[in-house]
Amino acid sequence: MNILDDQLRRVTFFTLDFHFYKRELCFARYCLVCMDVKKQEAAEYARRVLHHPEFDTIAHRMGKVIRSSPIGLAVWHLHAEKEEHFNWLE
Repeated sequence: MNILDDQLRRVTFFTLDFHFYKRELCFARYCLVCMDVKKQEAAEYARRVLHHPEFDTIAHRMGKVIRSSPIGLAVWHLHAEKEEHFNWLE
């Protein structure tokens, strides 16, 4: 296995389709970020997620489905019973 194969197994996907925010879509090898924002704000919110201390590394993001919105973040973790909520840091 080369390094590219390893990187492709640990991917963070971003989508504007917030209907993908489902607990059953949590898998250990990727992170899914569903942005409930305007299309014009997508890049800004993608950066905000990637810079948030809870999600700023690949290891912190794997196994999660994250809903990003102007009011904050909601997160399903792999094997979690309930979602977790985070505020945006200024």
